[in-house]
Amino acid sequence: MLVLASRSPRRSEILRTAGIPFTVRLPEPVDEDPREGEGPREYVMRLAREKAEATLRRPGEIVLGADTAVVVDEHILGKPEDESDARRMLDLLSARRHEVVTGVCLLGRSEIVDVAVTSVWFASLTAAEIEAYVASGEPADKAGAYAIQGLGSRFIERIEGCYFNVVGLPVALVYRHWKRLLNSP
Repeated sequence: MLVLASRSPRRSEILRTAGIPFTVRLPEPVDEDPREGEGPREYVMRLAREKAEATLRRPGEIVLGADTAVVVDEHILGKPEDESDARRMLDLLSARRHEVVTGVCLLGRSEIVDVAVTSVWFASLTAAEIEAYVASGEPADKAGAYAIQGLGSRFIERIEGCYFNVVGLPVALVYRHWKRLLNSP
């Protein structure tokens, strides 16, 4: 049985859509502050591992921990603190390429930790577009202040890599590692 260590409805929906059976079990809280000198990839892989390790695991279960960050010039954009912060992030992303980095950890009889990176190109946004998008409320709980699967989709010119990674879970990568753990002795 796969155990998703996340309250993210997007991650649950991705797994459901892919036909991967799972249950949700929330981890104990982990410190999500980046550490001194920690790059974005190391950061999301550490958090994925800590979330998996902070989740109760029963015999025969594989726990999936994940963490996603939006990265501009090696600077991590988390969830906006408020509307002003969302405006700042969207202005920073406007007319630029950025990366969405997701760390995954599958913890069973052994452990697999990996990372997926998707490049995303944003259109140039006007102040009015940013204001209207922030007013929609969608940016409030999203890393980087946008949702590629929602209203934010109209700002995405192209991506290179896994679309589902941008939504919050690189499902093909997770599936490949999950199968490997299921078939390992």
